[in-house]
Amino acid sequence: MLIYVDADAAPKSVLRITRDAGAKYDIPVITVSSINHEIRGEHHIQVDPAPQATDMEIVRRIRSNVPTIVVTQDYGLAALVLARKAHAISPSGLWFTSDNIDRLLAERAVSAKLRRGGKVRLRGPRARTDNDDRQFEESLLRLIESVRQP
Repeated sequence: MLIYVDADAAPKSVLRITRDAGAKYDIPVITVSSINHEIRGEHHIQVDPAPQATDMEIVRRIRSNVPTIVVTQDYGLAALVLARKAHAISPSGLWFTSDNIDRLLAERAVSAKLRRGGKVRLRGPRARTDNDDRQFEESLLRLIESVRQP
C-alpha cells in the first residue's frame, strides 16, 4: 500500500497526521508538490510549477496492483484517482467516492461560473481546528483499515 499527499495546499497538521498513520501501519507516505513549496520529508517529490503538474505526477504513479490512498482537497485530482481505482480523501476527512464525485465536480463548476460572473465573492478558508485534525485522522485510519481488508 502507498499513500500520496497532494502537498501543494495540504495543511501541516494533515501532513503530520498522514505520516504518523503511515508509520503506524508501515505504509510509505509520499508527498508531491511543486518546487514553489518547501516540504521536508524522506519521501518527497518535487515537480515543476506548471498548473496541474503535481496532480499529473500523482496520477502517473498510481499502479493497479498497489492499493493507493491519495490525500487531496482537489476534486479534479480525486476524480482522476478514482478513475485509476485508487482511493481519495480530503483534509477534512471526506472520502471521495463514485457516489459523490460527480456532485462535487458539478458544484465546483457552478461556483466557478458564479465567481467569474462576479455574483459570488468567497472568503478564504476558516482556520483549521484541533477537531478538524481529529476528524481527518479518524477518517484516514478507517480508510486505511478498509483498504487493507482482503
